Amino acid sequence: MEDVAKELLSRLVRRIPLVRLRHVLGRWERLSKTQLLSLDFTQPKWALCENLLSLCEENEIAVKDLTEIEMLYRSEYPDQGVWHVFQLVDTSEESLSSDFMHFRDQFKANLKDLINHVSIKMKKLEDESVWIRIAWGGNFSRPNHLKPTYVVHHLQTPYVFVSSLANKHKPLLFQALALSAHCGSVKDVNLSGRCLTALRDLSMRQYKQVFPSRHQKRLEERDLLPNPSIENEHIKLAEYKQQVASEVFGDGVLPKLETAVYKLETKYREHGSENLARRDEPFRGVVKFSSSNLLESLKYCVSSGMASTPVTPLLSSITHKGRNYFVIKDKQHGSVPNTSASKF
Repeated sequence: MEDVAKELLSRLVRRIPLVRLRHVLGRWERLSKTQLLSLDFTQPKWALCENLLSLCEENEIAVKDLTEIEMLYRSEYPDQGVWHVFQLVDTSEESLSSDFMHFRDQFKANLKDLINHVSIKMKKLEDESVWIRIAWGGNFSRPNHLKPTYVVHHLQTPYVFVSSLANKHKPLLFQALALSAHCGSVKDVNLSGRCLTALRDLSMRQYKQVFPSRHQKRLEERDLLPNPSIENEHIKLAEYKQQVASEVFGDGVLPKLETAVYKLETKYREHGSENLARRDEPFRGVVKFSSSNLLESLKYCVSSGMASTPVTPLLSSITHKGRNYFVIKDKQHGSVPNTSASKF
């Protein structure tokens, strides 16, 4: 075996948990049943790696065969890295009727026209998603299979999910995608996270939603006291909070999102410091919300009364716009900034 194949196999064994590794190797279909049974998954990983390496050498396994192990693992357990969502803009009718074979051939041809040293592996899963593994090379170097880029695209949809993409490779990938999917360009949706399923559900609106009414009333404008009883008052208030939470975040299991980032660029408006008030440069800062399930946490804050109602657009835009990265700036009216409005 080549040195790069040995290093790739060693890295895969170290990274994949033993229970998952056994399952993935069973689906790999490059080892016989006898060879699989000979592997002892209770021994240390270094010993298991040596045994697996000898079996691969015996079967003359190449690098392209080992990349199938990684692709099987990433597709079955996709929450292994940070995914970023991008949208295909100005799609044509031809893109809506594109099948896998056509897209695969077009993508490989277009990307290899842009860069010679690249290794591309593509696979279509049962859920109609197309998984793409790209190992990038340099002008005079072979593709680096230790740091691949993963791309997931559901055909006939305008969304693409990308993981581990370097900035220098971004124009190459986007141009190949635009040509293969017959669209005008590819834009950043400003949505990212570790849970691929959550990002797909948010961007494609594939979760149970309850859309807000056209004219929402503020809490103080609603009749919350039809009954003088304090107990009924609390019941009505709790029902209202639950209703608002459902209108904003949906009425079912929410996509698992871990973070929301707000980049602030605002002017100083407090009295008492003329130097700060005359400052041309805005004050900049970043606010980041983190949770194991951010949307569920925010929904609970609203339904329990920990967050004020009606819900600020800063929070509701996560689900309504399918984004978790926002830039907040002051709106300008001539030379006088608007102190009460923010721009997303």
